[in-house]
Amino acid sequence: MNANIKMIVTDLDDTLVRADKTISDYTKTVLRKCREAGIKVVYATGRGGSAERIAPSELFDAKITMNGAIAKIDEAIVYKRLVPYALARPILMACDNRGLKCASEVSGMHYANFDVNKEWNLHDGFKIVDFFHHKIDGEKLYVVVNSPEDIAFIERYLSEQLHLIMGLGYLAQIMHKEASKSLAVAEVAKIWGIQQSEIVAFGDDFNDMDLLVYAGIGVAVGNARDEVKAVADYVCDTNENDGLAKWLEGNCKCCAL
Repeated sequence: MNANIKMIVTDLDDTLVRADKTISDYTKTVLRKCREAGIKVVYATGRGGSAERIAPSELFDAKITMNGAIAKIDEAIVYKRLVPYALARPILMACDNRGLKCASEVSGMHYANFDVNKEWNLHDGFKIVDFFHHKIDGEKLYVVVNSPEDIAFIERYLSEQLHLIMGLGYLAQIMHKEASKSLAVAEVAKIWGIQQSEIVAFGDDFNDMDLLVYAGIGVAVGNARDEVKAVADYVCDTNENDGLAKWLEGNCKCCAL
């Protein structure tokens, strides 16, 4: 297949990035080759500010963070969908009362009820807050869940303006209903005059499924969840084995080395 690709969109963790949070030189070379050929390269991740620590800006034409809550082209925000704090407060307070670790994240800051840096590396600042008095709209809320019952508990507090996405198997992420990777990608593509059929997207987890379905070509990496593979058009090699780069080399002539 010699696909007419004008835009490449990739998730970061466990898709483009390896387990050690690096991108191989081979993959970087393929992405640079694509950009030299005029193909736009975009990442779409659930991460916030920490994304830039693992994804060098010079490799990408646009950045989509917080599962699609924020999209930037050349650092200019072109898409933004926040969770109003009036809707966030009852969720955060209920989870806090249940003893769950939770936070509201915005502009790289985690407003949380736990020490975020002890839970994960590569995060920006965090601040312990009283959710009742904290009144900042969030790009994303997240809760560390321990069981399906915790997920069901959170869902009882969701309004029609919000939706929940699971990531990493234990992280419940609560977003504005219009914050999704596919909607953010659609806005970026519109700005560039790129058609849906001219987009190829790569992913591995539940929060990538809408993106893979939306894109003209959806590719699941070999280590993706079975549910993600089921909605993809193709399955490539794993993230550890440069699956994205290999697929582009084999299916897009201008990306070949």
